[in-house]
Amino acid sequence: MTLSRRLVAEGLGSAMLLAVVVGSGIMAERLAGGNVAIALLANAIATGAGLVALILVFGPVSGAHFNPVVTLSEAWQRNVPAREVPLYLAAQVAGAFAGVAAAHGMFGEALFHASSHARTGPAQWWSECVATFGLIAVIIGCSRSRPAVTPFAVAAYITAAYWFTSSTSFANPAVTLARAATDTFAGIRPADAPGFIAAQLVGAALATIVFCWLYPAAPAGATVGGTVAPGDFAPAHEQRQETP
Repeated sequence: MTLSRRLVAEGLGSAMLLAVVVGSGIMAERLAGGNVAIALLANAIATGAGLVALILVFGPVSGAHFNPVVTLSEAWQRNVPAREVPLYLAAQVAGAFAGVAAAHGMFGEALFHASSHARTGPAQWWSECVATFGLIAVIIGCSRSRPAVTPFAVAAYITAAYWFTSSTSFANPAVTLARAATDTFAGIRPADAPGFIAAQLVGAALATIVFCWLYPAAPAGATVGGTVAPGDFAPAHEQRQETP
């Protein structure tokens, strides 16, 4: 697939993801009658459903990263050339802001408006670290063992993480930056974004280290059709030692 097609896929996919996140947040808040739990539930379900659809659509083109930490993790694993990383990140961030503008347009909001929604403090930073760790863990674990289920696993995890983290699981620097430009249900104050992004980078780095060890990459040309145990791709001399 050409680089231009992959970059368009990343930008368009990121835009559509933010349109889902922000748009469903606006709709949920308007219809929930002040019940924040119902609004969050609607926002989480819409995000999960939208995410699985977008990964299935754009995955064959660009890998459907839609997320700088996913791209950085993939580059760390040498699945993405380092020279392409800045281009992927730029497409993701630009697409994310375009998605916010699209959502605002659908609901009669100003295209961009700095958020006043406070999201800060050690508990929320730790939540973002945990949320991003889990996201990268799911991506690496599933893509190296059951690649066909990866879109569904990622979407299910993000839906769950809306609820088990105090930050509601942004787990994405591009999403974090773009959500600072919406003063709606999904927003985050611009001043709070750096803390979230720093925590996301730490979580992604830790998960990449741990799960690349738990799930060693298959040797070139290998076909992985089912669950991969670490021993499946151990060096030959290690396998001989483990044989009784």
